[in-house]
Amino acid sequence: MSGTEIRHFTAFEGFTRLAAGSLAEVTLAVKAAEEQGVEAPLLVFDNASGRVVDVDTRGDAEDIIARLATPSGAPEKPAEKPAGGGSRRPRGRPKLGVVAGEVTLLPRHWDWLRSQPGGASASLRKLVEAARRSDLASPRQERETAYGFMSVMAGDLPGFEEATRALFAGDRDRFADLISDWPQDVRDHCRKMTATAFPQKDG
Repeated sequence: MSGTEIRHFTAFEGFTRLAAGSLAEVTLAVKAAEEQGVEAPLLVFDNASGRVVDVDTRGDAEDIIARLATPSGAPEKPAEKPAGGGSRRPRGRPKLGVVAGEVTLLPRHWDWLRSQPGGASASLRKLVEAARRSDLASPRQERETAYGFMSVMAGDLPGFEEATRALFAGDRDRFADLISDWPQDVRDHCRKMTATAFPQKDG
């Protein structure tokens, strides 16, 4: 996201922000809170979508980190030994969830990709990530993302309906005024998520 960047995931204990960071960091914080005992609901949000995500806190910290290091949290399959019983390092980068696929490009496109630092695959990944960031940074997408978070955390708070209307109308000042009395962490997170969601003022 552009503007004031927020971390990938954020956990809340009731209206209080518990942790922010990678999914592993946030999951470990949720596990620690569960072990200490909490009365307020524990919710984890994906900041890129504004949606609640389920986290698996089973096992110890090592178990959690290992589970999240594999695609979709599925256990890694043991590498198959090559014929002849020799040992050989498996190809690819399975821990990062890299998936091979077919890409059809014109020769000049391949020539350009191969000339880039890191080769064609690294260049394609960078281009895709740049495009994703551009999509996520659009004002409309930021409003939709913020609304996802607001509808869960602030749906019962005073001024929610009016704040939603101000958000989609692009009225920054009215939106800020309407959420000003919300719990601090919820209000601050809404502000960060909508940092570039409103039209820039002239001058």
